[in-house]
Amino acid sequence: MAHNSIVDVIGGTPSVWLDRMVAARGLQGRILTKLDYLNPGFSKKDRAAKGIIEAAEVDGSLAPGQTVVELTSGNMGTGLAIVCGIKGYPFVAVMSRGNSEERARMMAALGAEVVLVDQTPGGIPGEVSGEDLALVEAEAARITAARGAFRADQFHHVGNAQSHAATTAPELWADSDHTLTAFADFAGSGGTFAGTMQGLHQANADIRGYLVEPEGAAALAGQEISQAGHPIQGGGYAMSDLTFLQGVSVDGYLTVSGDEARQTTRALAREEGIFAGFSAGANVAAALRLLEGSETGGVIGVVICDSGLKYLSTDLWG
Repeated sequence: MAHNSIVDVIGGTPSVWLDRMVAARGLQGRILTKLDYLNPGFSKKDRAAKGIIEAAEVDGSLAPGQTVVELTSGNMGTGLAIVCGIKGYPFVAVMSRGNSEERARMMAALGAEVVLVDQTPGGIPGEVSGEDLALVEAEAARITAARGAFRADQFHHVGNAQSHAATTAPELWADSDHTLTAFADFAGSGGTFAGTMQGLHQANADIRGYLVEPEGAAALAGQEISQAGHPIQGGGYAMSDLTFLQGVSVDGYLTVSGDEARQTTRALAREEGIFAGFSAGANVAAALRLLEGSETGGVIGVVICDSGLKYLSTDLWG
């Protein structure tokens, strides 16, 4: 069936069982991956971008032709560039220079105005810390005020989590043939975890949810921050007060090192033919560890957050 625009094909991505990886490690259970790198913008953030813009259109907070501004690690910005471009809203993406250059190039190609913000002194390219993100937030706020723009505000806007409750959750549940027992997700804004768990609990209240953070930056788990910078782009900002997670039940926390995420992402490509990014590797690494422990024999859902094409300039594929 043909669609009227690219926005109409956001979501509905296929799911794949990682039975080869599980069997190769002698584990019991299954891992179901939602291939959100097959969205038009090559990431799960297309869902949230569409959800935020369409919710703002409905409630009137976004006026026709108004400029949209948002901070991004690249994925939300790409999704917003697509949605705003189709719907006729100028879009300004504000991003740290610590993120991979492919992301900035893709957003610009899709019509976004891209503003790059320098990292904090001593910042390492490829490792965006919470301090780096704070600088991006300050610049995004300045531009929003100066241009009278609509701020997409992915860390707070309800359209983010609602998009996952309405689409990601029922898709995972249906694709698992109603067998899912747990869901694990690397925390960025927290919208994917909160929304997906909300939707999954509507299907089965017993499904357990696990939050994944970088080793050394597990603020949500209440750990001391020893390494705020890490290579897992798109999340793990050592923020302990994510709005979407307030009042949300979490059954467990896991930490994944940058190297473990890197090696698992590479294994995902070699063993399953799934060419993904760092955070997808973190999700799969966490799911494998759960099958080794408390979720042995269970069925764990994860999201393949974005494409490996966005990391060709990093050490992920170097």
